[in-house]
Amino acid sequence: MKKIYLSLLAVLLTVVSLQAQDKVTKKVLELGKTDNRTMEHAQYIARNIGGRLVGTHMLNHAEDWVVEQFRSWGLDVQVQEAVVIGVGFDRGPWSGRMLSEDGMMLHFGTPAYTAGTCGPQKGRVYLEPKNQRAFDRVKGALKGSWVLLETGATSGLAIDASAKADSLRAAAVAEGKEVAVPFYRQMVEAGVLGFIRPAKMPMQVLYNRAMCFDLTMDTLPTACDILLDEHQFALIKQKVEDRQDFQLEFDIRNHFFPGPMKYHNILATIKGTQYPDEYVVLGSHLDAYDIATGSTDDGQGVCVTMETARLLAAAGAKPKRSIMFCIWTAEEYGLLGSKYFVEHKTIPWNKISNYFNRDGGPLACTSITVPPAMYEDFKKVCEPLENYNPDIPFTVNKREGEAQARPTRAGGSDHAYFAMNGIPAISFRESDVFGYDFNYRDIWHTEDDLYDKLIPVYMEHSAVVNAVTAYGIANLGHLLSREGLYKE
Repeated sequence: MKKIYLSLLAVLLTVVSLQAQDKVTKKVLELGKTDNRTMEHAQYIARNIGGRLVGTHMLNHAEDWVVEQFRSWGLDVQVQEAVVIGVGFDRGPWSGRMLSEDGMMLHFGTPAYTAGTCGPQKGRVYLEPKNQRAFDRVKGALKGSWVLLETGATSGLAIDASAKADSLRAAAVAEGKEVAVPFYRQMVEAGVLGFIRPAKMPMQVLYNRAMCFDLTMDTLPTACDILLDEHQFALIKQKVEDRQDFQLEFDIRNHFFPGPMKYHNILATIKGTQYPDEYVVLGSHLDAYDIATGSTDDGQGVCVTMETARLLAAAGAKPKRSIMFCIWTAEEYGLLGSKYFVEHKTIPWNKISNYFNRDGGPLACTSITVPPAMYEDFKKVCEPLENYNPDIPFTVNKREGEAQARPTRAGGSDHAYFAMNGIPAISFRESDVFGYDFNYRDIWHTEDDLYDKLIPVYMEHSAVVNAVTAYGIANLGHLLSREGLYKE
């Protein structure tokens, strides 16, 4: 009799649990249509904060705001220090113009952690000397001048002005080899105001990758590093070749200040009721280049991840296992935040059911492809999404063919270190369902990464998809199977 009673009790508890789960899912679906705040988060990130580069106060501001939001929704929040940089960098306004009868305003940018001007600086323009004879001919005139570097379109990174690069350049010149900017150090010592390189449109402007972590207040760069609209560059180059009399004037407010500056992963958790030490993890990166507002890369991802958390909290979610929402730092500087999280085993690797990464643009989650061993679980979990929005259908697909080998090198976003260590990092396929002609490469790391490039209907939909899927996986009776995840 006692065994029958216990069996009936177990069945009753299971039914009650399933009903509670179904109630939460229905509430998420309802809120997704009637009270979706994804774009409220996006407006704050793009319009109140803007670019959020490692080293800047704006990234600190963004971290504080994210923490405040998560806590206001009732989540447990951990702030994990992951990155320290010795010298801070903040950017003010910049402007430039050509001073001549046919003068014009200049369209340009400077990589972060490169020199500004001390107020407006004007000077003549010279072409880069490519050999010793050419350098000797102009070295006395270089002081107070701008130098055009015919490098071809740049990647947006700063010129490598490190001591190591100087040595490599000097050695190459001594051996008669070709090298980019062979007389860089000599030109700096001659007193040039700065260097000008051509940039394709829309302009990519990144940072001083080679030196930013090694700078001190005594070793700051002194020569400006300017990326100029390639069409204006061509016009100016022609005027120099024609030996026309004109000057360029730049006013660049790039400011350095003593650190250390510290940056953090923001880890917000809805604690599991039965398996609190097992996790479903979702993440996006908060840092962004400051040539624009970082709305697409990766403000949209942060906003979708945050709204996923808010929807579940507002729906009263009490999942069996924990759901963690990770807002990473320093993705653009080498996946530093997520790397720190994984390598320090913030969560034991075998306790993570799956990591969902969002960093691919403001598109709609429309499907997910999973290994055969995960297929039935995902079909069950994603069933409520099948008819949620008929205009944006959602499907679960079973992977065909052999599994790929586990990656051994870091890829282009924060899923990389999870995958490299055998942790499932299966993410959604994202699509431009309604044909908004979105092209991520046109916006990625450029001056066009602005709020008006976001697509609200896709982002709001994706927050619901994330919430339903994460909640369903967290309520399975087991962690997702890793069978056939990678070809070992």
